[in-house]
Amino acid sequence: MIKNEITNLIRDKRARVGVIGLGYVGLPLVTEFARNRFSAIGFEVEEKKAAQINAGQSYIGDVASSQVKELVDAGYLSATTKFDQLQECDAIIICVPTPLRKTKEPDVSFILAAAEEIRKRLRRGQLVILESTTYPGTTDEVLLPMLEQAGLKLDEDFLLAFSPERVDPGNTEFQTHNIPKVVGGVTEDSTKTAAYLYSQIVKDVHAVSSARVAEAAKLLENTFRAVNIGMANEMARLCYALGIDTWEVIRAAATKPFGFMPFYPGPGIGGHCIPLDPHYLSWKARQHGFDSRFIGLAEEVNSRMPEHVVQLVSDGLNDDRKAMNGARVLLLGVAYKQDIDDVRESPALSIIDRLWSKGCEVRYHDPFVRHLRFDDAHREANGAPLSSVDLSDDEIRAADCVVIVTNHSQIDYRRVTELAPLVVDTRNALNGDLRRESQARIIRL
Repeated sequence: MIKNEITNLIRDKRARVGVIGLGYVGLPLVTEFARNRFSAIGFEVEEKKAAQINAGQSYIGDVASSQVKELVDAGYLSATTKFDQLQECDAIIICVPTPLRKTKEPDVSFILAAAEEIRKRLRRGQLVILESTTYPGTTDEVLLPMLEQAGLKLDEDFLLAFSPERVDPGNTEFQTHNIPKVVGGVTEDSTKTAAYLYSQIVKDVHAVSSARVAEAAKLLENTFRAVNIGMANEMARLCYALGIDTWEVIRAAATKPFGFMPFYPGPGIGGHCIPLDPHYLSWKARQHGFDSRFIGLAEEVNSRMPEHVVQLVSDGLNDDRKAMNGARVLLLGVAYKQDIDDVRESPALSIIDRLWSKGCEVRYHDPFVRHLRFDDAHREANGAPLSSVDLSDDEIRAADCVVIVTNHSQIDYRRVTELAPLVVDTRNALNGDLRRESQARIIRL
């Protein structure tokens, strides 16, 4: 049986593992297999990334260059842009991006491109696993027919499964090896074999009955967060209108030891998962005539938070008898979360765009993001990308308003509150002592 053949290779550490896509998901994954003494090869379309890995250099914060170099030197890890080497792999894991189209419909073109590269080289004895977030049914409705075009049969010649990524960039407590893995195969043999593979690198593996269940579980995880963050954001806007401290309200509610889980408001939602994944679920629901109203409402509330932040800036400047047009606004942090360099779907982009539209002079400081480039959805300042400025005393004093968009731990917030005239804090970065001793006027989300 093909299941036994692949399982034996995995058990004896003779299985060669290939990972397509060496980004925030793929690089930590391929590194983890190499660290557990599997021959692991990463496939990339960008020659620069492949060259960096082969030179022992990491471009992802969660993976240390020293570890990459050690594994490359030991012969366990390598990277390539030559997809013909997929034939040499016994297990192939797809970790490519799954963005949304402008219509907010799923864009699975990267998955299809990866699957086509596999199909052209598929041989007997391979296990194929999709990790990229997608809508329920992708693995068995899209990937399976493509792979079968190679003339091979599922369970007889190859196995196919889905296992959702659960990467949290910058999280030092939970990383690939200690985050439980959900695995669902198109068939029972596929499930068992994929689960066995992941058990070599992950402490806890949770097998489910099908790929569809695993695909839906991933979307539920992040839709749950999106909906609850939407509730927190709506509460923040209500509390602002009522003159109530949102954060104090949440702290008080969180003292209840049952029936409540605290979620916190912010300037918007960013990253690859939370802003995008709910759309995959709602899109699939529409295909079956189901209107997922909670998801749509949460997206509406969360997408309006950058506008609310700009309104806070406007209110603060207005209280100082200053106009938005011509005001100098300094953003602290543009990454989508604390202490990382990831700007994917960052609310800072929308905030900057809205400030520009009001005539503001926008500058930013982020110790992790040296340059900020804008795609077609955003305008560029003077036709060029923005660059992080030094957070000097003069820079802070010169700002009419400082906006804390990302609460990076490296920033000296006490100095900011001593020098800035006005601070809009969207992350509750300023604790009680700082607020009490602040020379700046502080507006909190």
